Parts: sequence; structure tokens; C-alpha cells
Amino acid sequence: MKIALAQINYHIGNFEHNTSKIIHAIDEARQAGAELVVFAELAVSGYPPRDFLEFDDFIERCLNAVDEIATHCKGIAAIVGCPTRRADIKGKDLHNSAIFLADGKVQAMAHKSLLPNYDIFDEYRYFEPYREFEVIAYGGKRIALTICEDIWDVGEDPLYTIKPMDELIKQSPDVMINIAASPFHYEQARTRKEIILTNVRKYKLPLFYVNHVGAQTELLFDGGSLAASPEGFIYDELEYFAEDLKIFDLDDVATAKKMPEQNPLGIIEDKTKLIHDAIVMGIKNYFGKLGFDKAILGLSGGIDSAVTMVLAARALGREHVRAMLLPSAFSSEHSVNDAVALAENLGSPYDLISIEDAFDTLDASLQPVFGDLPFDIAEENIQARIRGLLLMAMSNKFGHILLNTSNKSEAAVGYSTLYGDMNGGLSVLGDVYKTEVFKLARYINKDEEIIPENTITKPPSAELRPDQKDSDSLPEYDILDEILYQYIEKRKGPKELVKMGFEKATVDRILKLVNTSEYKRYQTPPMLRVSSKAFGMGRRMPIVAKYLS
Repeated sequence: MKIALAQINYHIGNFEHNTSKIIHAIDEARQAGAELVVFAELAVSGYPPRDFLEFDDFIERCLNAVDEIATHCKGIAAIVGCPTRRADIKGKDLHNSAIFLADGKVQAMAHKSLLPNYDIFDEYRYFEPYREFEVIAYGGKRIALTICEDIWDVGEDPLYTIKPMDELIKQSPDVMINIAASPFHYEQARTRKEIILTNVRKYKLPLFYVNHVGAQTELLFDGGSLAASPEGFIYDELEYFAEDLKIFDLDDVATAKKMPEQNPLGIIEDKTKLIHDAIVMGIKNYFGKLGFDKAILGLSGGIDSAVTMVLAARALGREHVRAMLLPSAFSSEHSVNDAVALAENLGSPYDLISIEDAFDTLDASLQPVFGDLPFDIAEENIQARIRGLLLMAMSNKFGHILLNTSNKSEAAVGYSTLYGDMNGGLSVLGDVYKTEVFKLARYINKDEEIIPENTITKPPSAELRPDQKDSDSLPEYDILDEILYQYIEKRKGPKELVKMGFEKATVDRILKLVNTSEYKRYQTPPMLRVSSKAFGMGRRMPIVAKYLS
């Protein structure tokens, strides 16, 4: 049997787009001699559809799309992910299903058994877990068909009470097929492959795996669909961060004793390259799926806005990214020069508008109330909010999406201004620590100097008061970021952090800043997710809480 894996960039709720792409892939696979073509989890609807699943009309459109796709499954079979209705009134109304299509109609279904309810996943909110297992016979082969999480519960500390493949293996299948929606983070591809190889070694069967590719708001999907040999190695895989279709001979995969010489093994070992490629894809898809093509951002001469601008230019085209240089009385001349140099290096349009007059006007307006009170954070934030106002004015006037340039370190400790530098339609670096931003800048400059060297080497500063440096308010970023990583991604508590060698006073202060800044993060734009624990839908914390605050 020849099996095609179709790795497609779907668009949530865009049934015409998704159906057209699926049908095109079916036709392409048929013409290339495939007997079965496999698509990803919830391919018809896009993933994750979230509360769209609560609308009967949405489900009806999903099922209508399946009916249309089925008419093209003649001379070839297809497996397509789609939500389906349940007849039983007990429990949830829907299943997360893999639908087997052949001879122009639905021939069989497999429903997802293990419904993740952690991090960014919330599937038990919508779906009922399935507890009946049956292989699907087709073309003289018996297929053990599972959906994403169904093959992931293989560790020593099981999250679930049942393993679907333990049940399916009793029916003597010839092959495992898993359709998935496995979101990207910079460690996920390696983890995913370890899970897949654990399955093929345990069950001694070839496994064909299909993942999504593309971005759905903050969630990024890297692709990496693959075929794995029962001998315990990856036979071949599809592209990363791109649509792809490959056809495999089942017998070749099932009997392979060693990895084919042409196998590219596409794991990207360079974490910085992974983050770079994922963010570029995320920006491009966010704009494209919303129907926008132009971005605007405040370009300060600092490293965060510089990296954001380059990534946006690579995603949208340099002519589609407009920079606003908004210096104040505290902006250094070299910062303005660095910002101009970057815009000119990229060939992107830019405008320079001083905010000094606006600040002086507001300062004078507030003087009767502020009186002789000293200059402090209020005046600092006024500058940031003037910039935010001007950027949003430009966004409204010219139809650009404003890009937020704050990094994860700043978002974590609240080192940012609500309704000022936190404005934006998309947070590009919101899941990238400051130390990683520096690495991204070096990666961007690996072949030529695009970001001015001075931008990378000068001490970071918000430039909102004379001679200000980030280190005046925060620990050095190499210390701060490690504490944040251990607390946010690894969930280490204060005692554990002190045992790791961090000063107790620093730990207590940083964790308090993180927890008391939650109200700010509730008001941020969506952040492109590149880590295993990003702010946003995958990290749910109360605002009015006392813990570590």
C-alpha cells in the first residue's frame, strides 16, 4: 500500500480554503499513485477551533465539508480529522474524530480517547473521550488509527487510565496511523520523535504521523510529519515550517532495517534558528489569515524593536513594515542613528516624530495637580503612552497592524507600560527572553550587519529618564532570565531556586514581580508561542492572589 502524508496549513473556520486544500492534495496523491492519503487532526475545521465547537452551524459546516471531500475519494481513500456529533445524550455532544473515506463516502471512524486538558489544550471542554477500539481494514491491511494524544501516554507516570494502542494491538494491526495537532515549541520536535519511536519499538509496527503546519494566532505548528520504522528509527519526514506531501510504500517502511541514506532528519538543533523560523512563520500567517499585509512598530534603536522589525520584514516584505522613530528629550543621539541605520539597511520606510512637544504639553496640563512632586514613573509612563497613542493613530489612519516589541523578561516582571509600549495587535517577542533576543540579533547578523552593532552591544535602556539602564531596576538579564525560566517553564519554587544558588532576596523580589504583574499580562496582545510555557492561553494564573506576592 502506498500512503501519502499531506501536511497542510489550515485556517480555522475557513471551510472553503481547508476543503479546497484537502481536495487538491487528494488529487495530487491519487495522480502520484497513492492508495491512501492522510490529513491532520481536525483538518476540516482547523485547530484549535475552541468555542466555535459550541455552535451547531459550525459543526454542520464541518460535516458538509466532509461530505464534499468524500466525493473526491474514488480510486483513493483518505483519513480526515473532523469534529462529529454523538447520539448519546450523556456526556459531551461531540467526538474529536478521524474519518475514513473511500468509494465516495464515509467508511469508518475512529474517535479520540485521550483528551488533553493541560497547558494550551482544553479538549475535555468540548469532546467526550472514546472507549471502544477497532482497527480499520483497507487494501488488505489492518490500520490502528489514533489521534494525537492517544499515543503520548507512554511515560512512567501515566496521565490516563487507558492506552488506546494497548487495546488496538490485540486486533493484530499491520500499521499505526496517528493524525495530530502538535503545537511548536523549541523542544517539541525532539520530544515528539521520542514519543513516536517509543511507540514503534513497543508495538513493533510502522507508524505514519501527520501534523499541522502554520500559525493559528499565538499557536505555531512546525509540521515535521513522518514515517517511522518498527526497527525504531525515523524512516523519513516532511518539511518543517512549510506545506508538504510525501508518498511512502508501507512495505518499504515496515521492512526497513536502517535509515535510508537520503533521509534528511530535519530536526533543527539550533534553538535560535528554530525560534527565528517559527516567529517569521507566525507573523506571516497572522497577517495573511486576518487579511492584512502591512505592519507598523516603534523603532527605538534598542535591540527588541530592531529584532522585531527584521523578523517582520522577513515575514511580510521590507516595504510592508513601517518604522516610527519617536525620540524624547531622554533619547540618545546614537539610538536615533541606530534606528535610522536599521531601517535603511532593510530598505523599509520610516518616519521620525519627536514627542518632546507633546510631553511638555501634557506635563504643563498636569502641573496644577502634580505640583512640586518629583519626576518619577508617572512621567516615564506618559512618554510611553504618547508613543503608544501616535503608533495607534498611524495604525488607524493607514490600516497597519501595530507590532508589540516587548520581550518575555519584561512581560514577566511588568517592566512595561499599559497603554504604552504594551500596545499592539501581535506580540512578536513576548515568549522570547531578553538573553534569547540578543542571540536572535546575532543570528540575524550572521551573514552581514543588518542590525547595527551598537544596538546589540550597548546596555539595554528604556531611555525614559536621564542615564537610565535596565540594570538600575532589574538584575542582569543572564541572572533574571534563568530565574524566570526555572520558575515559569520548570515550575521551581523559591526554596528550590535558592538551593540552585540564587540569592534569596533576588528570588523573592523577582517572583513577587512576576505574580503581581499578572494584571498587565491579561491586557497584552497575543504572544507568539515558542517555549513550552508561554504567557497566554497556556498559563492560567489568578490576578487577585497572595501566593508569592
